[in-house]
Amino acid sequence: MRYELHYWPDIQGRGEFIRLALEDAGADYVDVARRPRGAAALERLLRSRSVARAPFAAPFLRAGKQVIGQTANILLFLGPRLRLAPKRETDRLWVHQLQLTIADWLGEAHDTHHPVAGSLHYEQQKHEAKRRAANFIGERLPKFLDYFETVLRRNPGGYLLGKRVCYADLSLFQMVEGLRYAFPRAMARLERGYPRVMALHDRAALRPRLATYLASSRRIPFNQQGIFRRYPELDPV
Repeated sequence: MRYELHYWPDIQGRGEFIRLALEDAGADYVDVARRPRGAAALERLLRSRSVARAPFAAPFLRAGKQVIGQTANILLFLGPRLRLAPKRETDRLWVHQLQLTIADWLGEAHDTHHPVAGSLHYEQQKHEAKRRAANFIGERLPKFLDYFETVLRRNPGGYLLGKRVCYADLSLFQMVEGLRYAFPRAMARLERGYPRVMALHDRAALRPRLATYLASSRRIPFNQQGIFRRYPELDPV
């Protein structure tokens, strides 16, 4: 099957978690909005009244006649098909649970620079952002890292399930990448306390298809329009 990924063409954002799974699996897919007039097609589908189960927002995935929205939901669907999820239902639900936890973490990372409203510019909520970022760095970031370090310690083998990679491992890799971009000073201080998480990141980066993708033009660079944004005043020395 050829998959169609619909997401904004200029940012990694939530769509990147899906791209990583598709790229690592060597799946046949097209990143629709990055093609000519693709972004317009994405917006038309979001506004369409003819799709009975239309997604609320991008990203969404077309798989045959199915249109599937929400990053974690898309990965739940793709996981078994890309061999990035286990066969047993209890294990698949565990991976999905990990992915939902990453989704919570990602939302909190976003809210460090837009704690009041996404419709406001960063400069309009800069004071609140400093307070939110301080709490994130001091309390929430270590809490999430503690959790995933513990999961890796309890499941020895290098990945969240043990020896076999799953899509949540690739998403954890992306979280580390994004946090290093947005909070390089905080991460430099914290990383030594989470050797298993950082080893997983490094191991994922060396996976052949993923390494090829990361070095290619298909990988959109981090920028100031995405979820992870670098504001030095939010990441003090």
